[in-house]
Amino acid sequence: MDTTPVSAARRTEDIALDLLKFIASTTNVVKSGGGGTPGFASAAASKGEDQVTQLLELYGRCRDAVEAGSR
Repeated sequence: MDTTPVSAARRTEDIALDLLKFIASTTNVVKSGGGGTPGFASAAASKGEDQVTQLLELYGRCRDAVEAGSR
């Protein structure tokens, strides 16, 4: 099966997303259960917009790491 640049980029994004999920869950960024907003730590710990910003920055770092590892 041929790997096109588009499918290779998609693969990198998928790997980075999996890495983000792993890091977020093991560092308690993502709440494992309970009340509040699903998928995020309590509002008292951090505001929603701040969490989104942190997650996006973390995703960017994960993607950079995956891309650097594939070179």
